[in-house]
Amino acid sequence: MFGKLVGRLAALGAACVAYGFWEARHFVVRRREVPILPPGSAPLRLLHVSDIHLMARQRYKTDFIRALAGLEPDLVVTTGDNWSEPAALEPLMRAWGRLRDVPGAFVFGSNDYEEPHFRPPLMYLVRSTEGQGSAKRPLPVDELRAAYCERGWVDVNTSRAQVQVRGLTFEFRGTDDAHLGRDDYSLVAGSPSADADVSIGVTHAPYLRVLDAMTADGVDLILAGHTHGGQVCVPYYGALVSNCDLDTTRAKGLSTHTDGDRTAYLHVSAGMGSSPFATYRFACPPEVTVLTLVAADSNG
Repeated sequence: MFGKLVGRLAALGAACVAYGFWEARHFVVRRREVPILPPGSAPLRLLHVSDIHLMARQRYKTDFIRALAGLEPDLVVTTGDNWSEPAALEPLMRAWGRLRDVPGAFVFGSNDYEEPHFRPPLMYLVRSTEGQGSAKRPLPVDELRAAYCERGWVDVNTSRAQVQVRGLTFEFRGTDDAHLGRDDYSLVAGSPSADADVSIGVTHAPYLRVLDAMTADGVDLILAGHTHGGQVCVPYYGALVSNCDLDTTRAKGLSTHTDGDRTAYLHVSAGMGSSPFATYRFACPPEVTVLTLVAADSNG
């Protein structure tokens, strides 16, 4: 009897491991609605993509990115960790295709600056990677920046920028990667510009110091990635870790963040990928999200 039980548990474990490798290659498109546009505005579609972690050989990722043009977004935002090697730059830009002509904004994550290195796949469950990176090989991040800016996407790593979309002025503000301690919110601090219809904060890693500052300044929506949604989750429970100081209940999806008497919508993407040394996800499929921005009611 005991031997049969052990055998069944072993078979279940093997099935779970196999499923996790399968899940990491099967993407989903999430759809959520966010009421932040001025009253009377027509809906707009914002495509939020994060944590691609592309290797040049990963055709299944570039095929999925290429297909995203069919979603016909009005605005594209990527919140970092785009690639894992220099050879991925050209296939990544080819995959974005005509989406590069859609208004867009971007920030970088730690793996835009440095190549990943091997870690046991589940090590992040017991130890954060915060601040680690000095021993890693650098990536040519300025080439990635130039490629994204080439056809009009705005770099908001340490700046503000305005983008016109269907008659509305979107003001973006962003920080460089907080996970590596590269963030300096003072460079973008302050109330939204008077001519901005919508204010959006963008950061790679959703550390509370960044979320608090953006919310206190009155942004309408904050976009982030980094967490991979926990990557290995417990079914019907959720993430065990967020790899930052954000609570695990908000490690992915749409929620809100409050600082003092102000509240902003917060969307944390579970991301498209994972480290090339740990292409494994469980109960947390890789994803992109279409956020349909709609008019707020008369009470805001």
